[in-house]
Amino acid sequence: MMTAQYDVELDVRQLACPLPILRAKKSLAGMASGQVLKIVATDKGSPNDFIDFCKKTGNELLSSTAADGEFIFLIRRR
Repeated sequence: MMTAQYDVELDVRQLACPLPILRAKKSLAGMASGQVLKIVATDKGSPNDFIDFCKKTGNELLSSTAADGEFIFLIRRR
C-alpha cells in the first residue's frame, strides 16, 4: 500500500453534511497553493460532496478512497 504525501490532515469523522465541506474549506484557506489536504470522513454523501466542491472551487481532487466505512480524500489546493 502506498502512502500518499499530504501537508495537513483533517478528521471529520462523525460529522454530517455540510460540516465536512465547511471544515475542508477552512483548512484549505489556511494552506499554500499546491499543498495537499487529507480528509477522513464517514458521511456517506461526502464522496459526491467533495467532487462537487472541487469542481466549484478549482481545487484538485487527487484521490477518493473508501475503506471500512471511512472515506479518505486528498485535495490539492489551487
